[in-house]
Amino acid sequence: MKNILMIGLVLTLAGCGGVYQFKKKNRAANRITQPIAITPNTTPAPVNVTPRATPVVAPRRTKPFATGPISSACLASDRKARSRALCGCIQAVADQSLSNTQQRRAVAFYSDPNRAQEIRQSNRPGDEQFWKAYSNYAKRAKATCK
Repeated sequence: MKNILMIGLVLTLAGCGGVYQFKKKNRAANRITQPIAITPNTTPAPVNVTPRATPVVAPRRTKPFATGPISSACLASDRKARSRALCGCIQAVADQSLSNTQQRRAVAFYSDPNRAQEIRQSNRPGDEQFWKAYSNYAKRAKATCK
């Protein structure tokens, strides 16, 4: 008889969810449904004081980025300051400042810096025109990508 009562009690508990159902209900009842503001040692603001204006923060400007021949040459160079972001920025400025032909010509400066000096000192009109465009590009790149 004792065994039958025990089996009946176990089946009853199992049918209604048993101990786990009871724990679930208690957890749900103890849950906090709204946030509690914790502000230690605060004093209320005086009534007649006008609030200060919040300073306006300018949005952070992102640097331009592009891929191309100058970016590839920059990444392949042995310069310490090279990075994907810097080389991409330099390429983006080159896309705005130099033609494709001028970019291919400027790529040589990364592997042979002496070549830039030769073009700068050249008396040929084509070299002078290229050097002016390259100088303007270098100034813009420095200002944009620093």
